[in-house]
Amino acid sequence: MTRNVYVGTDLDSIYRVQDPNLIPQVVAWAMQMLVSTNFPERAQAIAQEVALGQPHLIGLQEISLFRIQSPGDAAYGGTTPATVVFLDFLDILLNALQEKGLDYRVVGMIENFDVEVPMLTGFTPPATFTFDDIRLNDFDVVLARNDVDVDNVVAQNYQAYLPLPPQFGEVIFRRGYVAMDATVGSKTYRFVSTHFESEVEQIRHAQAEELVGTFQNETKPVILVGDLNTRASGEPTYQYLLSQNFVDTWTRNLVGFLNRDGYTASHDPDLRNTTVNLDHRIDLIMVRSNVWLFNRQVIGPVLSFVVGDELRDMTPSGLWPSDHAGVIARLQIPVRHN
Repeated sequence: MTRNVYVGTDLDSIYRVQDPNLIPQVVAWAMQMLVSTNFPERAQAIAQEVALGQPHLIGLQEISLFRIQSPGDAAYGGTTPATVVFLDFLDILLNALQEKGLDYRVVGMIENFDVEVPMLTGFTPPATFTFDDIRLNDFDVVLARNDVDVDNVVAQNYQAYLPLPPQFGEVIFRRGYVAMDATVGSKTYRFVSTHFESEVEQIRHAQAEELVGTFQNETKPVILVGDLNTRASGEPTYQYLLSQNFVDTWTRNLVGFLNRDGYTASHDPDLRNTTVNLDHRIDLIMVRSNVWLFNRQVIGPVLSFVVGDELRDMTPSGLWPSDHAGVIARLQIPVRHN
């Protein structure tokens, strides 16, 4: 399974701020959206998706940890880090899974960035402002079911990354991947989960090249999942992965007639759109088996379906589980014996 759970607010609105003095006000607006998108409620819906498919391995993106310092010091040049937990997405989701009787554990994670900014909390005329600090850590996480053995875990950030605007100081917004050997039954695969850059194609392509380079000599089947941020309609990074012998499993889906397009992105940032806005595929499950028959790579029968893409999937209060849909695939990948 691949699942971008969504940070819960429009971070781009903060990154687009040109005047540093306006950042606390925009952050306060973003915080209101974060509260309104209610991750604890959404986590229940995501846990229900997992219960439906019960995948052996789950690649999660945008697993967020929010912490608060009140009052804050960042607006005045302070550097004391916020430590009081406001929302811990990983803890909330694991508890939601446990409540449904699902036994999953964290087997790998990578921190992509740690950023703290001031947030406007009040104004007393004529000129007294009050601020908290809000701190966000972003992670990619892999969960494994209790019957999966995991070894040789690698968690790494890419060398290629998109710098934040100068008003955010020296904060580095990286992307990363988590890779591991996963044994399901008698077969072992290299399972890789990632979240490529969304804004700049050249950086996204460089990240893909860096990732592929890490398993050029891998003889085990490779399963690559994630929010790859490259449209399966044929964008360059997608085409590059195909050129490296990765097969887009959706194109081999035996039950694609149940959802022919397989679209996964994107719902509105506030998650309250009442029509399905999904119009492209960027959340993908790709496989390289290294087994060929008649010039066609053999990856076995694929049974794949999209979750979080129907109005019935919305939470009781009318929220989509995420701004993305997720994908679950049942794979029968042959293993080449040397």
